[in-house]
Amino acid sequence: MAGKVYRSKVLLSRASGRQIIDGAFASARDKGMEPLTVVVLDGGGHPVAAEREDGCAPLRYPVAQGKAFAALGNGLASGVVGERNAERPAFLSSVAAASGGRSVPVSGGVLILDASECVIGAVGVSGASSAEDEQAAIAGIEAAGLAWGLEPG
Repeated sequence: MAGKVYRSKVLLSRASGRQIIDGAFASARDKGMEPLTVVVLDGGGHPVAAEREDGCAPLRYPVAQGKAFAALGNGLASGVVGERNAERPAFLSSVAAASGGRSVPVSGGVLILDASECVIGAVGVSGASSAEDEQAAIAGIEAAGLAWGLEPG
């Protein structure tokens, strides 16, 4: 028998990740959106759950993951990162380089918050318009009974 190891504290469970994905997909189907890919990351940027709907193009996964990573890495929604820095291409290039090309500062990446408004993860969605991707991400987070954040108020 293998020895015991210390376990990590789970702030965003796999079950919550699945609920987020299911909620995002349900919202997208209700609104007639194009097929989506949804990626849920924990607070360290590691995938908790991810799924691609039938008919969704293969590059949607890295785009969805990049949107979630951009939100997580900057502490605000991926679309806000892009909007705030539209006139600062050197900053966006630096962030892209620092993240190893993993950051996609386009709407569709939304932070997942705990009751104290601390970040515990992020969701990234790709497949529809950027605004629709963001709506689906928010719907998924709400379906899991969690709080979300775009930018501090």
